[in-house]
Amino acid sequence: MYLFWHTVTRLGEAQLLLPALLAVTAWLALRAQAPRVALVWLSTTAVAALLTTATKIAFIGYGLGYAPLDFTGISGHAMFSAAILPLLARETVGAAHPRWHAPAVLVGVALAALVAVSRVKVHAHSPSESWAGFLLGCTASLLALRWVQLPPVSAPKKLLLIVGAWLAVAVAGAPPSRTHDWVTRLSVALSGAPEPYTRWHMHRDWRRLNGPVGGAVNAPLR
Repeated sequence: MYLFWHTVTRLGEAQLLLPALLAVTAWLALRAQAPRVALVWLSTTAVAALLTTATKIAFIGYGLGYAPLDFTGISGHAMFSAAILPLLARETVGAAHPRWHAPAVLVGVALAALVAVSRVKVHAHSPSESWAGFLLGCTASLLALRWVQLPPVSAPKKLLLIVGAWLAVAVAGAPPSRTHDWVTRLSVALSGAPEPYTRWHMHRDWRRLNGPVGGAVNAPLR
């Protein structure tokens, strides 16, 4: 199961999902004559990404977390997968009968939920962080679906094959994501803190003020 969860969790990496998102939105804007769909999808994802990054900066740079829920910031993997995968799945059946549209979105949501679970399984995030990311990402993708009408055409098979091959190859062979390192450096630079604030610091400070917190973990931040 170790290999399974580490493979699944890579499906939430921004370095894998953002190129797929840009490829499909470029097709929507340029070939499917649906620039508004592309703009709304990119905008909702960007807002969700900014909120996620803000929570990480608030914790790493300024120590704003919540020890009882073991919360140090929204999971970016869970957020990106829930913001992008449902609409990617929907675009694979755009030309099919409308009865297939909702099931396709649900498949994407289910896969995103699996990514959220994987973040806990690989000890990268607490449940509160993973499910916060999942809910934020779902909100972004479902708002995009609600605000625009996707064109009744499917993304071309060639594009879907390229996106699918990219995800498969990247999951198998891409180097580990460095986004957490970048956010850490940004957080410290913005706050002027002498060192990054960590999960260990949060639980230590909480124990000093309030006593032990049950179920505390020392998982690395992502």
